[in-house]
Amino acid sequence: MFKVRKLICSSFLAFAFLLLPLASFSWGFYCHKLINQKAVYALPPGMIQFYKDHEAYVSKHAVDPDLRKHSVEKEGAQHYIDIDHYGLHPFDSVPHYWKNAVAKYTEDTLRKYGVLPWTINDYYYRLVKAFKDLDTAKILKISADLGHYAADACVPLHVTENYDGQFTHQQGIHRLWETLIPERYSKTYKLDYSIAHYIHHPLDSTWTVLQHSFSLKDKVLDEDKKLREKFEQDKMYEIYTGKKKKDFSAAYITQYNSTLNGMVEQRMMQAVYAIACMWYTAWINAGQPVLISTFIPPNP
Repeated sequence: MFKVRKLICSSFLAFAFLLLPLASFSWGFYCHKLINQKAVYALPPGMIQFYKDHEAYVSKHAVDPDLRKHSVEKEGAQHYIDIDHYGLHPFDSVPHYWKNAVAKYTEDTLRKYGVLPWTINDYYYRLVKAFKDLDTAKILKISADLGHYAADACVPLHVTENYDGQFTHQQGIHRLWETLIPERYSKTYKLDYSIAHYIHHPLDSTWTVLQHSFSLKDKVLDEDKKLREKFEQDKMYEIYTGKKKKDFSAAYITQYNSTLNGMVEQRMMQAVYAIACMWYTAWINAGQPVLISTFIPPNP
């Protein structure tokens, strides 16, 4: 059986988060779209005009992998890796290459605890092939999907079994960190990054991103825990107009974001850059084909 991430609510938080969709365990639709959009402008000459011509498509379809979670059996495991399941030094324990990892842990175990790095690698190679074939429709579709998974790798709560604080009585932290904070503050973020560079070893680069995300996991959880302990319960949540359900209050979101000292913005910047580098590297390794916008995808 594959692990399916579900919202786990304690009795005193059930009313606040019971109705949140599974797709909320991601950057959030707005953020994924914004990240893919910004990645377009980190591309170098030879690529940027093509992607600018289809900016609306790669932005809109950045959320497709989340939409597939409800209909594709293996989709959920592609968005995370519970790396701490593999011991105290998991980045030394888990082989980078899929075949080696399967040989050590079995495919069922890997899928149970998430296959995000190998998903990114798979979609990277799909994009290389799409560029070689000059298949514009596939280039755009795969680019949008790859952007989604690469962005997920930049989220600290996508690399831990305690992904929603369910083991530490911090339910809702996932949505708080990667949806509520960026939706409130992203208009002030400076997400313009330096121009994408060539990645010599894309899979190793993905593991480096995951390791950085994991290094931030304790701060994400610890700062929230400390704030919950001192925050007045009646001020921690509020009912938002039109939603008819409680969610974290503006005051709590603001204070928690302050304790993180710009972390969410920095991880969004990392996501933008990582995506652009992946797109660029795939294009280079495909032989730098001339990209001409001769195809307009449906429902741009």
